[in-house]
Amino acid sequence: MAATVKVDPWATVRDVRTLKEAHEALGKLQPAPSSAPAVLRDYYLRSAVIYGQVAETDRGHHHEALYWAAREREKGERISVD
Repeated sequence: MAATVKVDPWATVRDVRTLKEAHEALGKLQPAPSSAPAVLRDYYLRSAVIYGQVAETDRGHHHEALYWAAREREKGERISVD
């Protein structure tokens, strides 16, 4: 019997270094708007972390990446998960 290997879809996103790479990678992971609130909240909060990291590696887009980090964090924090 073959063992199943779980692939973490966020693993490749953690390696992005530019704002363009972040937009492309996160766009592929973005859940449907009709997804469960917990799924949407998790996505936005994780995205905020990625954009925050990109702000440090893509210095030419530092302020724009910080904007995206704040935007995603705010979107995530507005979603209540009961």
